[in-house]
Amino acid sequence: MTNHLPHPPHTTRFEKIPTKIYQNSFEASQAVAKEIALKIKAKAEAKELCVLGLATGSTPIAVYAELVRMHREESMSFQNVVTFNLDEYYPIEAHALQSYVRFMHEHLFDHIDILPENIHIPDGTLSKEDIPEYCADYERKIKDLGGLDIQILGIGRTGHIGFNEPGSGKASITRLITLDHITKTDAASDFFGEENVPLKAITMGVGTIMQAERIILMAWGEGKAHIVKKAAEGDISDQVPATYLQEHPNCNIILDHASSAELKRVKTPWLLGAIDWNEALIRKAVIWLSKKLQKPILKLTNRDYTDNGMADIVTEFDSAYNINLKIFESLKRTITGWPGGKPGADAARHPERPEPAQKRSIIFSPHPDDDVISMGGTFIRLHDQGHEVHVAYQTSGNIAVFDDDVIRFADFVNDFHEEFGMKQEVTQIMFHSIKEKIAKKKPGKIDSPEIQKIKGLIRKGEAKAGARYVGLPEARMHFMDMPFYETGLVKKKPLGEEDIKITVELLQKIKPHQIFAAGDLSDPHGTHRVCLNAIFKAVELLKDEAWMKDCYVWLYRGAWQEWEIEDIDMAVPLSPEELLRKRRAIFKHQSQKDRPLFPGNDTREFWQRAEDRNRNTAITYDLLGLPEYEAMEAFKRYK
Repeated sequence: MTNHLPHPPHTTRFEKIPTKIYQNSFEASQAVAKEIALKIKAKAEAKELCVLGLATGSTPIAVYAELVRMHREESMSFQNVVTFNLDEYYPIEAHALQSYVRFMHEHLFDHIDILPENIHIPDGTLSKEDIPEYCADYERKIKDLGGLDIQILGIGRTGHIGFNEPGSGKASITRLITLDHITKTDAASDFFGEENVPLKAITMGVGTIMQAERIILMAWGEGKAHIVKKAAEGDISDQVPATYLQEHPNCNIILDHASSAELKRVKTPWLLGAIDWNEALIRKAVIWLSKKLQKPILKLTNRDYTDNGMADIVTEFDSAYNINLKIFESLKRTITGWPGGKPGADAARHPERPEPAQKRSIIFSPHPDDDVISMGGTFIRLHDQGHEVHVAYQTSGNIAVFDDDVIRFADFVNDFHEEFGMKQEVTQIMFHSIKEKIAKKKPGKIDSPEIQKIKGLIRKGEAKAGARYVGLPEARMHFMDMPFYETGLVKKKPLGEEDIKITVELLQKIKPHQIFAAGDLSDPHGTHRVCLNAIFKAVELLKDEAWMKDCYVWLYRGAWQEWEIEDIDMAVPLSPEELLRKRRAIFKHQSQKDRPLFPGNDTREFWQRAEDRNRNTAITYDLLGLPEYEAMEAFKRYK
């Protein structure tokens, strides 16, 4: 594989599995697909079968898409391919929305010329007493074919490969296992609630995986960075089953830039030997040193630098004093109480331009509550300072509403008509129809179109209430209802031309001086990533417009994670009163209050996550020796 980001050999010495880092998951996925394709072709030329071990989940989707493209556009054949999938939930029907049988057919098998008899996926419909013999037969089939030529893997937050949870032995074989609590939490969104996730799964064993001739473990996104570090750099332990791969003679870890963030060569390369320093690395290193020693930046000494592998910075800048002052001033310039620019101020000392004094700003909100959760304080500040603020709600958010909320709102409409003596035959019929459909609906099934519509209206009403609380008129609230989202499922369609067109048209209509967008790469549902790609593509299409040449794009984070301090280009401080106003705006989203349908791996409510994150950012700035604030919202400028 090529095109990965190169690193000098000494920087990878702590990695016990050869690891390749690509700029993004698309490039990494193409490289993996190319290797698989080359193996299939080589086997075909030798008139041999190619035996592949396949994974499910979001990680391999782009790999499968590229293989499908090769089949369609390059006439690549899969008729000599035999596949064995890693795992399947138990019990589960093959046609269920969440089954891996369905997943594999939707993403790969239905689009290539593989022979049906060559497809093997663990059977989630077996009786328990039949499972041991079935698993033994699964093992025999793999061995009779000479073993797996290539096994591709993802990695769970517990370090599981397949569904081999912590405690799995190195010699374990295909078997029925009980899912770890963290794994169930991560799967909860697919099943519309953790209570609907199967308790067990059938999985290929660690020993089975380790017998493959070639293993490729892939991981994308910041959410996987910590477990990737353990797998690649940690000690072998049954508590992190992926660490067993360190003993495989032909295994690679393939990462995008985000998932590599915790590796030593990425996080602290200066500790591994001589490096080529640049401004971004120096800033990162100085902040790291200040936090490590728990000393304000301006108190760091020459010895602090030399004792921590950073002597060459001191040599370049003459003294710790000069370095400290340079980084301190750069961080100080990120702090502003004027997110729309301070009129008459020195532009060089502020992150935003002072002119025009009153700007047109658009906040893109992937879900109907991201505007107030992620940047509610800045939203309030922009409005209070007289800027023309627009909010664009990119999706309806309709899948994230509980069924009982639908009944409550439908009941209200029915009672409203009755109370005011309005004609209500249609209302009553619809109300009883909705109650009946919800009563009959099984967990994880798609809502009927009218129920999806009601759930979307609930989210829309809450978004309006939140924006009205800030002071925004309805004319500046834009509900985009991007088509990619409207599937009724957690799984969405790929970004389409219509999604981009809607985004382009809205930007052309408003012609903003500022665009605020969710740059959250850790969103577990993927919606933020798709919405951000739509904005990037729209900005690219509009880059030659005069107004776009004078437009700044600011990226905020969602509810899952904050920017690292070294990545922040604008930090907006919030007073205790502003933080309270932000909380009240979040509270307008009542369907997400107390217990959101898709909480991710954090059980706190969204307002709690937001406040803790904003306070922690302020605390970090304070510990670095900068002014102390109650809370801060952070932004990175996209250039």
